Amino acid sequence: MENVDSVYMLVQTLKDVGMTVATAESCTGGVLGKLITDVPGSSAVYPGGVISYCSRIKHEILGVDQNDLDTLGPVSEPVARQMAEGVRRVIGADLGIGITGIAGPDSDDSGKPVGLVYVAASDGETTLVRECRFDGDRAAVRAQAAEAAAELALMLIEN
Repeated sequence: MENVDSVYMLVQTLKDVGMTVATAESCTGGVLGKLITDVPGSSAVYPGGVISYCSRIKHEILGVDQNDLDTLGPVSEPVARQMAEGVRRVIGADLGIGITGIAGPDSDDSGKPVGLVYVAASDGETTLVRECRFDGDRAAVRAQAAEAAAELALMLIEN
């Protein structure tokens, strides 16, 4: 189910342009970091990431605004944006990627649907965020979210 082509392209593009990337993952639980580190030579472009599965880590480590977490919930556009910006800053990478969503099989207390995922990529000047709706089981949603995040990061680099 997972398509590593976009992740491979991301690593190669980062090498070509001399940039690094850090990841902040919630619903994917490290899937994107694993896919990145599966690419030989990725240590040149990937210093690390943060698995921020709970809101406390999003706030305390990544600097996500507590009011946004309380009012909008952890699965929201502003939170994904702040995760990408925060992990870029905390890790000291050129590019940050944030992923937050609901992988299933059940929704959270917010009533937001399973498969709703926000991915974000930030280079310190520009932050792109995309709302995604994925189908499938938990593994499928997580794989699609990681791929969408890699594609968004590629889009940011190429523009």
